Amino acid sequence: MSAEYATFGLAPAMRAGGLLAGGDYQVHREFVDFVVDGCPLLFRLSDLDAVSPLASDVPPAIFTAQVRGLLLETEAPLPAGRYIVYGCPECADLACGAVTAVIERDGEDFIWRDFAWQTDEHADLELNGYHGIGPFRFRGAEYRTALAALLDGGSPDTRRRVLLIGARVALLARLAAALRTIGIGADIAQDTDGVPADELRSYDAVVFGRSAGAGQRDAVRRALAAAGVDVPCVDGSAPAVPLLVAQTEHALDRSPREQRRLTDLTAAGDAAEVEVTSSCRVRLTAYRVDRFSRVHCQDLFDGVLEPGRHRVPLDPKAVKGEAFVVARAAGTVLVAAVGR
Repeated sequence: MSAEYATFGLAPAMRAGGLLAGGDYQVHREFVDFVVDGCPLLFRLSDLDAVSPLASDVPPAIFTAQVRGLLLETEAPLPAGRYIVYGCPECADLACGAVTAVIERDGEDFIWRDFAWQTDEHADLELNGYHGIGPFRFRGAEYRTALAALLDGGSPDTRRRVLLIGARVALLARLAAALRTIGIGADIAQDTDGVPADELRSYDAVVFGRSAGAGQRDAVRRALAAAGVDVPCVDGSAPAVPLLVAQTEHALDRSPREQRRLTDLTAAGDAAEVEVTSSCRVRLTAYRVDRFSRVHCQDLFDGVLEPGRHRVPLDPKAVKGEAFVVARAAGTVLVAAVGR
Protein backbone atom coordinates (compact mmCIF):
# COMPACT_ATOMS: atom_id res chain seq x y z
CA MET A 1 0.00 0.00 0.00
CA SER A 2 1.37 3.41 -0.93
CA ALA A 3 1.00 6.34 1.44
CA GLU A 4 3.19 9.26 2.34
CA TYR A 5 4.96 9.02 5.65
CA ALA A 6 3.34 10.76 8.62
CA THR A 7 5.00 11.41 11.95
CA PHE A 8 3.70 9.54 14.98
CA GLY A 9 3.79 10.70 18.57
CA LEU A 10 1.94 10.58 21.87
CA ALA A 11 0.84 13.38 24.18
CA PRO A 12 -1.10 13.60 27.45
CA ALA A 13 -4.68 14.74 26.95
CA MET A 14 -7.74 15.44 29.05
CA ARG A 15 -11.46 15.02 28.62
CA ALA A 16 -12.81 17.66 30.96
CA GLY A 17 -15.53 16.63 33.35
CA GLY A 18 -18.26 18.89 34.63
CA LEU A 19 -21.74 19.33 36.02
CA LEU A 20 -24.26 19.80 33.23
CA ALA A 21 -27.78 21.11 32.99
CA GLY A 22 -30.44 19.06 34.74
CA GLY A 23 -27.98 17.57 37.23
CA ASP A 24 -26.17 15.39 34.71
CA TYR A 25 -22.38 15.19 34.79
CA GLN A 26 -19.55 14.02 32.59
CA VAL A 27 -16.51 12.22 33.95
CA HIS A 28 -13.04 13.75 33.99
CA ARG A 29 -10.68 11.45 32.04
CA GLU A 30 -6.92 11.64 31.52
CA PHE A 31 -5.49 9.72 28.58
CA VAL A 32 -2.65 9.55 26.08
CA ASP A 33 -3.62 10.87 22.65
CA PHE A 34 -2.14 10.02 19.26
CA VAL A 35 -0.34 12.90 17.56
CA VAL A 36 -0.11 12.63 13.76
CA ASP A 37 2.01 15.16 11.88
CA GLY A 38 2.13 17.32 15.01
CA CYS A 39 -1.67 17.49 15.52
CA PRO A 40 -3.81 15.38 17.88
CA LEU A 41 -5.63 12.79 15.78
CA LEU A 42 -8.79 13.44 17.81
CA PHE A 43 -8.96 16.99 16.41
CA ARG A 44 -9.39 15.60 12.88
CA LEU A 45 -12.64 13.97 14.01
CA SER A 46 -14.48 17.29 14.50
CA ASP A 47 -16.75 17.33 17.55
CA LEU A 48 -16.08 13.84 18.87
CA ASP A 49 -16.26 13.44 22.65
CA ALA A 50 -14.02 10.41 23.14
CA VAL A 51 -10.79 9.14 24.70
CA SER A 52 -8.12 6.78 23.44
CA PRO A 53 -7.75 3.28 24.94
CA LEU A 54 -4.60 4.56 26.68
CA ALA A 55 -6.43 6.05 29.65
CA SER A 56 -4.78 6.63 33.01
CA ASP A 57 -7.60 5.09 35.04
CA VAL A 58 -7.60 1.64 33.45
CA PRO A 59 -5.82 -1.18 35.32
CA PRO A 60 -2.11 -1.51 34.45
CA ALA A 61 -2.59 -4.95 32.89
CA ILE A 62 -5.29 -3.65 30.55
CA PHE A 63 -3.23 -0.56 29.70
CA THR A 64 -0.27 -2.78 28.80
CA ALA A 65 -2.52 -5.02 26.70
CA GLN A 66 -3.80 -1.97 24.78
CA VAL A 67 -0.23 -0.85 24.01
CA ARG A 68 0.81 -4.33 22.89
CA GLY A 69 -2.24 -4.46 20.66
CA LEU A 70 -1.25 -1.22 18.93
CA LEU A 71 2.21 -2.75 18.44
CA LEU A 72 0.46 -5.74 16.78
CA GLU A 73 1.85 -8.13 19.36
CA THR A 74 -1.63 -9.50 20.00
CA GLU A 75 -4.63 -10.25 17.79
CA ALA A 76 -7.00 -7.47 16.81
CA PRO A 77 -10.03 -7.25 19.12
CA LEU A 78 -12.40 -6.74 16.19
CA PRO A 79 -12.81 -8.59 12.85
CA ALA A 80 -10.77 -7.61 9.78
CA GLY A 81 -7.81 -6.45 11.82
CA ARG A 82 -9.63 -3.49 13.35
CA TYR A 83 -8.60 -1.74 16.57
CA ILE A 84 -10.44 0.79 18.70
CA VAL A 85 -8.69 4.15 18.40
CA TYR A 86 -11.19 6.25 20.39
CA GLY A 87 -14.09 5.14 22.55
CA CYS A 88 -16.84 6.40 24.84
CA PRO A 89 -15.32 8.36 27.76
CA GLU A 90 -18.11 7.31 30.11
CA CYS A 91 -18.25 3.53 29.69
CA ALA A 92 -15.89 2.47 26.85
CA ASP A 93 -18.68 0.24 25.50
CA LEU A 94 -18.55 -0.40 21.75
CA ALA A 95 -22.35 -0.13 21.66
CA CYS A 96 -22.00 3.59 22.46
CA GLY A 97 -19.86 3.99 19.37
CA ALA A 98 -16.14 4.02 18.73
CA VAL A 99 -13.65 5.12 16.11
CA THR A 100 -11.85 2.08 14.75
CA ALA A 101 -9.13 1.56 12.16
CA VAL A 102 -7.25 -1.25 10.51
CA ILE A 103 -3.70 -1.36 11.86
CA GLU A 104 -1.23 -3.45 9.89
CA ARG A 105 2.46 -3.91 9.10
CA ASP A 106 4.07 -3.26 5.73
CA GLY A 107 7.67 -4.27 6.11
CA GLU A 108 9.01 -2.20 8.97
CA ASP A 109 6.25 0.39 8.62
CA PHE A 110 2.95 0.55 10.49
CA ILE A 111 -0.16 1.67 8.61
CA TRP A 112 -3.44 2.97 10.02
CA ARG A 113 -6.23 2.94 7.44
CA ASP A 114 -9.99 2.66 6.86
CA PHE A 115 -11.11 4.74 9.83
CA ALA A 116 -14.77 4.23 10.68
CA TRP A 117 -17.45 4.86 13.29
CA GLN A 118 -18.48 1.50 14.67
CA THR A 119 -21.23 0.37 17.07
CA ASP A 120 -20.97 -3.40 16.68
CA GLU A 121 -18.40 -5.97 15.58
CA HIS A 122 -18.49 -5.10 11.88
CA ALA A 123 -17.71 -1.71 10.34
CA ASP A 124 -19.65 -0.33 7.37
CA LEU A 125 -17.04 1.78 5.57
CA GLU A 126 -19.43 3.04 2.92
CA LEU A 127 -21.96 4.29 5.45
CA ASN A 128 -19.76 5.19 8.46
CA GLY A 129 -16.24 5.52 7.12
CA TYR A 130 -14.10 8.61 7.76
CA HIS A 131 -13.21 9.01 4.11
CA GLY A 132 -11.06 12.11 4.56
CA ILE A 133 -8.77 10.64 7.23
CA GLY A 134 -5.75 8.48 6.43
CA PRO A 135 -4.25 6.20 5.46
CA PHE A 136 -1.25 7.06 7.64
CA ARG A 137 2.10 5.35 7.16
CA PHE A 138 4.39 5.53 10.19
CA ARG A 139 8.07 4.66 10.29
CA GLY A 140 8.44 1.54 12.40
CA ALA A 141 11.26 2.80 14.62
CA GLU A 142 9.43 6.03 15.51
CA TYR A 143 6.15 4.21 16.10
CA ARG A 144 7.63 1.46 18.28
CA THR A 145 9.77 3.87 20.31
CA ALA A 146 6.78 6.06 21.21
CA LEU A 147 4.60 3.16 22.34
CA ALA A 148 7.40 1.19 24.00
CA ALA A 149 8.10 4.19 26.22
CA LEU A 150 4.64 3.68 27.74
CA LEU A 151 5.51 0.09 28.56
CA ASP A 152 8.78 1.13 30.18
CA GLY A 153 6.99 3.67 32.33
CA GLY A 154 3.85 1.66 32.88
CA SER A 155 0.37 3.14 32.94
CA PRO A 156 0.62 6.93 33.38
CA ASP A 157 -0.42 8.06 36.84
CA THR A 158 -2.21 11.30 36.05
CA ARG A 159 -5.11 11.28 38.50
CA ARG A 160 -5.73 14.84 39.66
CA ARG A 161 -6.12 15.93 43.26
CA VAL A 162 -7.09 19.37 44.54
CA LEU A 163 -7.08 21.07 47.95
CA LEU A 164 -10.13 23.13 48.91
CA ILE A 165 -9.52 25.97 51.39
CA GLY A 166 -12.25 27.74 53.34
CA ALA A 167 -14.42 27.87 56.42
CA ARG A 168 -17.83 27.30 54.83
CA VAL A 169 -17.71 23.53 54.85
CA ALA A 170 -21.19 23.04 53.36
CA LEU A 171 -20.31 24.65 50.01
CA LEU A 172 -16.86 23.07 49.90
CA ALA A 173 -18.35 19.67 50.76
CA ARG A 174 -20.73 19.97 47.79
CA LEU A 175 -17.81 20.99 45.57
CA ALA A 176 -15.67 18.11 46.80
CA ALA A 177 -18.51 15.66 46.16
CA ALA A 178 -18.99 17.04 42.65
CA LEU A 179 -15.27 16.81 41.86
CA ARG A 180 -15.06 13.24 43.16
CA THR A 181 -18.13 12.32 41.12
CA ILE A 182 -16.37 13.34 37.90
CA GLY A 183 -13.10 11.64 38.90
CA ILE A 184 -11.04 14.36 40.61
CA GLY A 185 -9.80 13.79 44.15
CA ALA A 186 -10.56 16.60 46.61
CA ASP A 187 -9.66 17.35 50.24
CA ILE A 188 -10.97 20.17 52.44
CA ALA A 189 -8.95 22.21 54.95
CA GLN A 190 -9.35 25.58 56.65
CA ASP A 191 -5.66 26.34 56.15
CA THR A 192 -2.30 24.64 55.51
CA ASP A 193 -0.80 25.11 58.97
CA GLY A 194 1.13 22.01 59.92
CA VAL A 195 0.57 20.26 56.58
CA PRO A 196 3.80 18.45 55.58
CA ALA A 197 5.49 19.62 52.39
CA ASP A 198 5.22 16.14 50.87
CA GLU A 199 1.46 16.25 51.26
CA LEU A 200 1.21 19.70 49.69
CA ARG A 201 3.19 18.41 46.71
CA SER A 202 0.48 15.81 46.06
CA TYR A 203 -2.02 18.47 44.98
CA ASP A 204 -2.40 19.70 41.42
CA ALA A 205 -4.43 22.82 42.27
CA VAL A 206 -5.77 24.79 45.22
CA VAL A 207 -9.30 26.20 45.26
CA PHE A 208 -10.10 29.04 47.69
CA GLY A 209 -13.68 29.12 48.83
CA ARG A 210 -15.64 32.35 49.06
CA SER A 211 -15.06 32.50 52.83
CA ALA A 212 -11.24 32.40 52.57
CA GLY A 213 -9.93 35.89 53.33
CA ALA A 214 -6.98 37.63 51.70
CA GLY A 215 -4.67 36.91 54.65
CA GLN A 216 -5.65 33.25 54.66
CA ARG A 217 -4.99 32.97 50.92
CA ASP A 218 -1.60 34.67 51.24
CA ALA A 219 -0.62 32.25 54.03
CA VAL A 220 -1.53 29.25 51.86
CA ARG A 221 0.47 30.63 48.93
CA ARG A 222 3.49 31.13 51.22
CA ALA A 223 3.18 27.56 52.46
CA LEU A 224 3.06 26.27 48.89
CA ALA A 225 6.11 28.33 47.92
CA ALA A 226 8.03 27.10 50.97
CA ALA A 227 7.23 23.52 49.97
CA GLY A 228 8.42 24.17 46.39
CA VAL A 229 4.91 23.65 45.05
CA ASP A 230 3.96 25.48 41.86
CA VAL A 231 0.27 24.81 41.26
CA PRO A 232 -2.57 27.07 40.09
CA CYS A 233 -4.76 28.69 42.74
CA VAL A 234 -8.42 29.25 41.93
CA ASP A 235 -10.22 32.17 43.57
CA GLY A 236 -13.69 30.70 43.83
CA SER A 237 -15.64 33.85 44.56
CA ALA A 238 -19.03 32.66 43.31
CA PRO A 239 -21.07 30.16 45.39
CA ALA A 240 -21.98 28.06 42.34
CA VAL A 241 -20.72 24.47 42.33
CA PRO A 242 -20.93 23.98 38.51
CA LEU A 243 -18.91 27.17 38.01
CA LEU A 244 -16.34 26.14 40.65
CA VAL A 245 -16.00 22.75 38.94
CA ALA A 246 -15.41 24.49 35.60
CA GLN A 247 -12.80 26.80 37.17
CA THR A 248 -11.05 23.77 38.66
CA GLU A 249 -11.03 21.95 35.30
CA HIS A 250 -9.62 25.08 33.67
CA ALA A 251 -6.82 25.25 36.25
CA LEU A 252 -5.96 21.56 35.89
CA ASP A 253 -5.47 21.73 32.13
CA ARG A 254 -1.71 21.93 31.61
CA SER A 255 -1.76 20.76 27.98
CA PRO A 256 0.17 22.75 25.36
CA ARG A 257 -1.79 25.42 23.50
CA GLU A 258 -1.62 23.52 20.21
CA GLN A 259 -3.33 20.52 21.81
CA ARG A 260 -6.42 22.43 22.97
CA ARG A 261 -9.63 22.97 21.05
CA LEU A 262 -10.25 26.27 22.85
CA THR A 263 -7.26 28.53 23.45
CA ASP A 264 -8.71 31.83 24.65
CA LEU A 265 -11.86 33.29 26.19
CA THR A 266 -12.62 36.90 27.08
CA ALA A 267 -15.86 38.53 28.14
CA ALA A 268 -16.55 42.24 28.44
CA GLY A 269 -19.33 44.65 27.68
CA ASP A 270 -21.86 43.15 25.33
CA ALA A 271 -19.89 40.19 23.93
CA ALA A 272 -17.66 37.24 24.67
CA GLU A 273 -14.86 36.18 22.34
CA VAL A 274 -13.62 32.60 22.05
CA GLU A 275 -10.73 31.23 20.00
CA VAL A 276 -11.10 27.78 18.43
CA THR A 277 -8.29 25.65 16.96
CA SER A 278 -10.37 22.95 15.25
CA SER A 279 -13.98 22.58 14.18
CA CYS A 280 -15.98 21.59 17.26
CA ARG A 281 -19.16 22.13 19.22
CA VAL A 282 -18.82 24.97 21.72
CA ARG A 283 -21.19 25.76 24.56
CA LEU A 284 -21.12 29.09 26.38
CA THR A 285 -22.87 29.55 29.71
CA ALA A 286 -23.17 32.65 31.89
CA TYR A 287 -23.23 32.59 35.70
CA ARG A 288 -24.35 35.70 37.59
CA VAL A 289 -24.34 36.37 41.34
CA ASP A 290 -27.00 38.86 42.47
CA ARG A 291 -26.85 41.15 45.51
CA PHE A 292 -28.42 38.43 47.65
CA SER A 293 -25.63 35.99 46.67
CA ARG A 294 -28.06 33.96 44.59
CA VAL A 295 -26.62 32.36 41.46
CA HIS A 296 -28.36 32.62 38.07
CA CYS A 297 -27.35 30.51 35.08
CA GLN A 298 -28.15 31.16 31.43
CA ASP A 299 -27.10 29.36 28.25
CA LEU A 300 -25.60 31.80 25.74
CA PHE A 301 -24.57 29.68 22.77
CA ASP A 302 -24.47 26.05 21.66
CA GLY A 303 -23.22 25.26 18.16
CA VAL A 304 -20.33 24.19 15.97
CA LEU A 305 -17.59 26.76 15.41
CA GLU A 306 -14.84 26.63 12.81
CA PRO A 307 -11.18 27.44 13.60
CA GLY A 308 -10.62 31.10 14.37
CA ARG A 309 -11.83 33.76 16.77
CA HIS A 310 -15.58 34.18 17.26
CA ARG A 311 -17.69 36.88 18.89
CA VAL A 312 -20.81 35.83 20.82
CA PRO A 313 -23.27 38.52 22.00
CA LEU A 314 -24.01 38.67 25.72
CA ASP A 315 -27.43 39.25 27.20
CA PRO A 316 -26.91 42.25 29.54
CA LYS A 317 -29.30 40.72 32.08
CA ALA A 318 -27.28 37.49 32.15
CA VAL A 319 -24.02 39.23 33.09
CA LYS A 320 -25.24 42.04 35.32
CA GLY A 321 -23.07 42.53 38.41
CA GLU A 322 -20.57 39.80 39.30
CA ALA A 323 -20.63 37.39 36.37
CA PHE A 324 -18.59 34.70 34.63
CA VAL A 325 -18.70 33.00 31.24
CA VAL A 326 -17.81 29.31 30.82
CA ALA A 327 -16.83 27.97 27.39
CA ARG A 328 -16.86 24.21 27.00
CA ALA A 329 -15.78 21.97 24.12
CA ALA A 330 -14.75 18.32 24.01
CA GLY A 331 -11.58 18.20 26.09
CA THR A 332 -11.38 21.88 27.08
CA VAL A 333 -13.06 24.18 29.58
CA LEU A 334 -12.29 27.90 29.88
CA VAL A 335 -13.70 30.38 32.41
CA ALA A 336 -13.53 34.17 32.20
CA ALA A 337 -14.84 36.85 34.54
CA VAL A 338 -16.97 39.42 32.74
CA GLY A 339 -15.08 42.71 32.61
CA ARG A 340 -16.72 46.09 32.79
